[in-house]
Amino acid sequence: MGEFNVHRVRFFNYVPSGIRCVAYNNQSNRLAVSRTDGTVEIYNLSANYFQEKFFPGHESRATEALCWAKGQRLFSAGLNGEIIEYDLQALTIKYAVDAFGGPIWSMAASPNASQLLVGCEDGSVKLFQITPDKIQFERNFDRQKSRILSLSWHPAGTHVAAGSIDYISVFDSKSGSAIGKMLVDRQYMGVSKRKCIIWGVAFLSDGTVISVDSAGKVQIWDSATGTLVKNHLVSNADVQSIAVSPQEDSFVVGTAEGTVFHFQLVSVTSSSSEKQWVRTKPFQHHTHDVRAVAHSPTALISGGTDTHLVIRPLMEKVEVKNYDAALRKITFPHRRLVSCAKKKQLLLFQFAHHLELWRLGSTVATGKNGDTLPLSKNADHLLHLKTKGPENIICSCISPCGGWIACSTASRFFLYRLNYEHDNISLQRVSKMPVFLRSALQILFSEDSTKLFVASNQGSLRVIRLQEGGFTHPRAFQPQSGTVQSMCLLAVSPDGNWLAASGSSAGVHVYNVKQLKLHCTVPAYNFPVTALAIAPNTNNLVIAHSDQQVFEYSIPDKQYTEWSRTVQKQGFHHLWLQRDTPITHISFHPKRPMHILLHDTYMFCLIDKSLPLPNDKTLLYNPLPPTNESDVIRRRTAHAFKISKKYKLARG
Repeated sequence: MGEFNVHRVRFFNYVPSGIRCVAYNNQSNRLAVSRTDGTVEIYNLSANYFQEKFFPGHESRATEALCWAKGQRLFSAGLNGEIIEYDLQALTIKYAVDAFGGPIWSMAASPNASQLLVGCEDGSVKLFQITPDKIQFERNFDRQKSRILSLSWHPAGTHVAAGSIDYISVFDSKSGSAIGKMLVDRQYMGVSKRKCIIWGVAFLSDGTVISVDSAGKVQIWDSATGTLVKNHLVSNADVQSIAVSPQEDSFVVGTAEGTVFHFQLVSVTSSSSEKQWVRTKPFQHHTHDVRAVAHSPTALISGGTDTHLVIRPLMEKVEVKNYDAALRKITFPHRRLVSCAKKKQLLLFQFAHHLELWRLGSTVATGKNGDTLPLSKNADHLLHLKTKGPENIICSCISPCGGWIACSTASRFFLYRLNYEHDNISLQRVSKMPVFLRSALQILFSEDSTKLFVASNQGSLRVIRLQEGGFTHPRAFQPQSGTVQSMCLLAVSPDGNWLAASGSSAGVHVYNVKQLKLHCTVPAYNFPVTALAIAPNTNNLVIAHSDQQVFEYSIPDKQYTEWSRTVQKQGFHHLWLQRDTPITHISFHPKRPMHILLHDTYMFCLIDKSLPLPNDKTLLYNPLPPTNESDVIRRRTAHAFKISKKYKLARG
């Protein structure tokens, strides 16, 4: 692979928050995921399951419900009693409305997406009208005796089922009157429990209501008569979630034991038209409670306390057996939480509410290729920087010289000056930061640490010139006409002349830093950008997309390079394209301009542009040829890709 000293950093103790809710949007094929810290993530299932957007968490927002409405409108509700709508362009909260019913436990959008129902702690079910700009309270349904823990609309929009404690209510959606009640048996393994909590309900087109409860039961009800049709005891613990396929021919439930069960509607006999629900497949991909499930046309999706988002394809529904047919377990964010000060050998780690600054360990030992060298000096924990307030940190960065740290939350921007004296470090906060720097989505220092680039959630790009006492007034880049979109990724050229910015769509814009003007726009591509970097000397922009394609674009020439054209003509190896985690970082060998370094969660790759690309008959993950082979043979068997999985993160 080359002459690298690899530091195995095992002191970044990052633990993702547990998953509380998932909501699948059949129109856009996107999945919204909320976590226990209030963070909301959006995955584009059509773009290789890439996490294309996220909204930072907040200590006061304990999300209990999440749903899509009106196509691309996303709502959440939680224990603070507020309904929140998210701005998917600016990546910020659009507004919050108090439902005035205490904590909200459940929420559901009407089939025509024009109305929103919420179930509250005080037993009320509240109906809101979805207007173009906001939501407006319409009326209350008949109040129940206990909290409303689950809601489901009839597909025709005429009725609503509401799960509570010990019973399920059926409402007329026009009048809001309760027209039926189904009492749930408290029996659990022959023993009567004090309460039976209805964690989830699903209303089907034929009037069937399916419920899941704390007694480990999945029950099928006839809503017209209020009678129990079928009872399935599936778990010794709570069944906590349910989701039905769009065709209503299967559904999935998640349990507190970490098991996911799949039910299908099958014919009683081969010659009979009568059908019944049958439990067909149990899956054990989780170690703890499965708090949320979703059912896309081709996959079962689950998430829970163990923080994993699991996508299990339904093989009978997958037409092409490509990477869509592979089981996926998404654990880590698809964004960078680590930045590096190369000149000082420092690493800055980003957590939800604090930053940690570490100095890498060092060694004086030497050895041959592959040896593990003992440390002569251990890694040092230099700084623990905690932010005030309930908001999660959105982004952070340390300057290459190690003298500056910047970070941002949804409402505050922080800039710190660091001074090092022997083994001591002092920190000074830069005061009076401009208001318009708040809610920065991405921040990046120039290679010489004299400039700080800030991308806001309103689509603006600004540059701050840093000096010993603070900063000069920020200057704004001239935006591209007619577009207002948030910039999610930034890359600056080592000479400081060029800045590349990628938005939440697939476009990449390149700006002239000196003139603060748009220089060029890279031709649009269908898949979102996951990483980008500008090479030294050549100023070639290397871009990785979520479908595992890698492009190289010459900024001075405003066109793709010859190497990039060759790659697109020949194509990448099929095993490279089938990888299920995105490239999250790109770098370059400081002494070898033909080498591109990149990595995802599980592998580190060096691309040598001077060597031929591997074809599908070649081993992609090829071992290095024996050292006793001649240079001619070694050269003949070598190809451009050198991949190591030795340093991958643990999947557990």
